[in-house]
Amino acid sequence: MKTVSVVAAVIRHESKIFATQRGYGEFKDGWEFPGGKVEPGETPEEALVREIREELDTDIAVGERIARIEYDYPAFHLSMDCFWAEVLSGDLVLREHEAARWLTKEELYSVDWLPADLELIEKLFLTNG
Repeated sequence: MKTVSVVAAVIRHESKIFATQRGYGEFKDGWEFPGGKVEPGETPEEALVREIREELDTDIAVGERIARIEYDYPAFHLSMDCFWAEVLSGDLVLREHEAARWLTKEELYSVDWLPADLELIEKLFLTNG
């Protein structure tokens, strides 16, 4: 099975977390943390900065790594490095997503997360109460 290496940003502002809804592809309409594929020669942190700039027209500061999620989708294995991030500049403009929401801890389960991202949410609660 092919492994796809991706990165995801958990962007925090006050007590909310930024979530995006996919606008294309096999998982269209599923909710996820923004990010994308790691290109050859990039570190995960570099990939995350590039992806957020491309997808959301925003510059971020990448913080500590939260977890690496390993998840088997039917067609591929996903290896997702997840990092805390904060906005340095930009307005989180949706270039590739259908929708986005700032979610409080209580609202996190109000959207239909993709399976790997759901695993990350469970890890967030284990590490941060």
